[in-house]
Amino acid sequence: MTGYWVDVAAVGFFALEWLVYAITLEHTAYGRDSLSARMHAYRETWVRDLLHREARMVDMQIMASLQNGTAFFASTSLIAIGGALALLRATGDAQALLGALPLDLSPQPALWEVKCIGLILIFIYTFFKFAWAYRLFNYVAILFGAMPPAGQRDTPEAEAHVIRTTRLFESAGQHFNRGQRAFFFALGYLGWFISPWLLFITTAAVVVVIWRRQFASNAWQAMGS
Repeated sequence: MTGYWVDVAAVGFFALEWLVYAITLEHTAYGRDSLSARMHAYRETWVRDLLHREARMVDMQIMASLQNGTAFFASTSLIAIGGALALLRATGDAQALLGALPLDLSPQPALWEVKCIGLILIFIYTFFKFAWAYRLFNYVAILFGAMPPAGQRDTPEAEAHVIRTTRLFESAGQHFNRGQRAFFFALGYLGWFISPWLLFITTAAVVVVIWRRQFASNAWQAMGS
């Protein structure tokens, strides 16, 4: 029974850390100084500069590269789902492998299946985020194509188009970031397959790594200069 509550506490800690980090990054004043938030400002700069250019082929090529990168991560998520399903089917083999270690780490079959199902759900969430981000990037590309010509850049219609394009662009970037965040936390979640105590450590390590990238990395410093 004690071991059961350790597992529950570890999973609760994992979910709480993910939730608190996401809320802090996206819905607090502290998060508005993150690397992602600083990049959001440059999305609007890009869209406004686009309005001043007649030739926009390079902008569409950059947008295509963003779409391709998002499609790659969406495909990777599907592969990860398949791998997690294979792990679920190999419960007996995993039990035998972990049980053969000098320190017996084999959990109960039911608990192992719960862990696999949790991993599958994380990757399903990841896929939906990347797939939706990909579709939003497609919409942004359409709005790029519908951008008024440079001769109409000072009209109210052009300003409204810039605002709606920027908002949709920011939403696409936000969903992409959520998908990547889920990938990082999935790596931390793998610690639970070894031990609930290791899940505490791997979750904390993931939070430290992604926090540093958003608030203390060289990229963050460069974008603030």
